[in-house]
Amino acid sequence: MTGKYEIHEHDVLIIGAGGAGLRAAIEALTQGASVGVICKSLLGKAHTVMAEGGIAAAVGNVDPADNWRAHFRDTMRGGKLLNNWRMAQIHAQEASDRVHELEQWGALFDRTEDGRILQRAFGGHTFKRLCHVGDRTGLEMIRTLQDRGVQMGFDVYMECTITRLLKDGDRIAGAFGYWRENGRFVVFKGKSVVLATGGIGKAWPVTSNSWEYTGDGMALAYEAGADLMDMEFVQFHPTGMVWPPGVQGILVTEAVRGEGGILRNRTGERFMERYDPKRLDLSTRDVVARAIYTEVKEGRGTEHGGAFLDISHKPAEYVKRKLPSMYHQFLELADVDITKGPMEVGPTCHYMMGGVKVEADTAASTIPGLFAAGEVAAGLHGANRLGGNSLSDLLVFGRRAGLAAAERAKNTSAPSLDDNQIEEAEREMLAPFERAEGENAYTVHSDLQETMQSLVGIFRTEQDLQQALTKIEQLKERSQRMKVSGSRMFNPGWHLSRDLKFMLTVAEAVTRSALARRESRGAHSRIDYPNLDAAWGKQNNVIARSANQMELRQAPIALMPEDLQLLVSEEKGAGA
Repeated sequence: MTGKYEIHEHDVLIIGAGGAGLRAAIEALTQGASVGVICKSLLGKAHTVMAEGGIAAAVGNVDPADNWRAHFRDTMRGGKLLNNWRMAQIHAQEASDRVHELEQWGALFDRTEDGRILQRAFGGHTFKRLCHVGDRTGLEMIRTLQDRGVQMGFDVYMECTITRLLKDGDRIAGAFGYWRENGRFVVFKGKSVVLATGGIGKAWPVTSNSWEYTGDGMALAYEAGADLMDMEFVQFHPTGMVWPPGVQGILVTEAVRGEGGILRNRTGERFMERYDPKRLDLSTRDVVARAIYTEVKEGRGTEHGGAFLDISHKPAEYVKRKLPSMYHQFLELADVDITKGPMEVGPTCHYMMGGVKVEADTAASTIPGLFAAGEVAAGLHGANRLGGNSLSDLLVFGRRAGLAAAERAKNTSAPSLDDNQIEEAEREMLAPFERAEGENAYTVHSDLQETMQSLVGIFRTEQDLQQALTKIEQLKERSQRMKVSGSRMFNPGWHLSRDLKFMLTVAEAVTRSALARRESRGAHSRIDYPNLDAAWGKQNNVIARSANQMELRQAPIALMPEDLQLLVSEEKGAGA
């Protein structure tokens, strides 16, 4: 039966070719595994290239006092102690090695005067910790990893969307998908699968995220029976472009503030003095995003509903050297010269702290043979991610996922593919073509985005979240009736109809988790429960599929060893 499909077989299948996917591929190849990398877009166009500010790692080149303990403490505090402490520990301890490895593989970093990797300040970090390449760090990282992976010899399947994970009993057996160009179906068989598909930003209309970010990995894992965790924690980056409308949401890197940029409201007041007098513009992202939101809400916003971010007090040559991408971005897209005047910025849906629940040391999910790394995985960042921790997360846990996936492949027999699962996956994909009439995917997507923006945004209330759940249920019903016209070739409406099912799954998980967490912590802000609640600081929300229903339960957070607890509580007034 499977003879009618194109089939590719590998020891390790990696879905996603961003920083985490490429680093996992390199590690699995190093272990001697046969590796297939599947990406929705073209190789080299991963969303990682949009990461601008730098890679957080305590290499101590600029501030010699920095070390992994300080990095661990900052990460735990930023995440309001909801983090998986073991992941935060591994991340802080291994990030420096991963950066030096990247340098050995040919990454070109900005340098100190004595030739070492230069580091810059970033919100929530005690020391200057971000290793960077101007404001194009993610691009350099992808270039380096991609060159190394291609040279080592992984197989790449570009412009291929995975729509279902295949199982052999309880274990993972591979994946089913289609070529975006011609719509033909393809089957992948593998002993291990690593999810590295990134986030969920396209469920919101104002986002810094690229078109691929439709929650594929989280929804695929959930549909296959894996647990998701911390889904209520969606980070709104404080500074996205707000004008003109066509560029709304495009990221304005935190490096602008790291290099001395100042936030002001329409009256010229430096308003961060009110919200975080100590750290000001370099406060954590959740605090700055809420501050801008509040300024706008209270009538002190800019003409287009944002705030001013000004770095024009610095010498023009300095700005062009330190922030070349930002200089060109504003000049070309908004006709603003940032060396002469302020940028207009506002919050944009940016990053997902929640995702697939994984083990810290191996990045293994709750399904045998399924691993997850990077933004698709939960745990490292807790309730709020610090800037720069995402790129080091990709390297540290991409490597660990690749290693564990290859080890498993060595010690396990080849799975068998189930024809019924493959036929079912095909039927699901063809159904929209067979309906005589039905819903338009674009309309349903637009309605979902509007629901998430207005009801599940920066500030949340019980009433809004309940309303959002009702609307998501209605949208799920409408999505069952979607009709697609035309052929399977180059058909974006068809692509969206599947992406939409992923987005509806993650939207429901975010909303249910946000409704359950009756407190405000990190990126999750409830107007009706504005304070931290000690009881909620001891548990994570976990989402699982049970008989086609989404079930939510609380899982206790593992107790942190005493030596690490002491680190986190150092200095008075620290902690949650």
